[in-house]
Amino acid sequence: MNPLRLGIPKGSLEQTTIELLRKSGWRIGATSRSYFPSIDDQEIVCSLVRAQEMSRYVEAGSLDCGITGKDWTLENGSNVEVVCDLVYSKASFRPTRWVLAVAMDSPVKSSAGLQGKRVATELVRFTNRYFAERSIDVQVEFSWGATEAKIAAGLCDAIVEVTETGSTLRANGLKIIEDLMESNPQLIASPEALADPSRRRKIEQISILLQGALRAEAQVGLKMNVKKDSLEAIIAMLPSITAPTVADLYGTDWMSVESVITESIVRDLIPKLVKAGAKGIVEYPLNKVI
Repeated sequence: MNPLRLGIPKGSLEQTTIELLRKSGWRIGATSRSYFPSIDDQEIVCSLVRAQEMSRYVEAGSLDCGITGKDWTLENGSNVEVVCDLVYSKASFRPTRWVLAVAMDSPVKSSAGLQGKRVATELVRFTNRYFAERSIDVQVEFSWGATEAKIAAGLCDAIVEVTETGSTLRANGLKIIEDLMESNPQLIASPEALADPSRRRKIEQISILLQGALRAEAQVGLKMNVKKDSLEAIIAMLPSITAPTVADLYGTDWMSVESVITESIVRDLIPKLVKAGAKGIVEYPLNKVI
């Protein structure tokens, strides 16, 4: 087949996405001067495309697939297939939120209180639909950026903005009054690309490995030596995808035990394992969990 045309989001998600692809098995060489990063896979060609435009290019067939936010696919109303959800953002591995915010001292407590008011946002179509579904008449204006400052400047009465923690909004004297939508990156593809068996195979390969790399972000491998008479107690303490791997240590009454576990519980688990008799405990990072 001709190389699969893969879109990588340019901007805030760019470096996180390139790093995720690296952990998935692809080396991408991107420079600030090029919109066509190199990739060590002859079956793929990459293009850097703004996340806001990605779904339009995939729908048009200019790209076979791409990674973009669920929010922008909904905003564009694009006819594309969602291959998989990829929950990460520029700063963390959790979804982002589109929220409705007003000035901290505003008496408005909900969207209903904005009847006849002005709302600034990048997400114009979605915001118009949101208010129309609630029969609230507002004037939605497109914002080119620095949206958080527009209420203080008197340019609008409320904003619809994306946030991870809300800290930037609070720092600009704003409060959230409603959550409109939760969003995360998605691997999307054109129906035509998925109808082609060779392209579908490649897209599914990308999907499997990207999801595996994301699962690995929150997990680690744990390996230890355990005496046979302590084995059952140790196994009972270890969560695992299926079951821990256990093997004899040559010529001894010790066993090697290995498991994949959630990283956040390791700090509490290791002291308990030591107390139960585990020795030589090794924690190691993972690239992919599939």
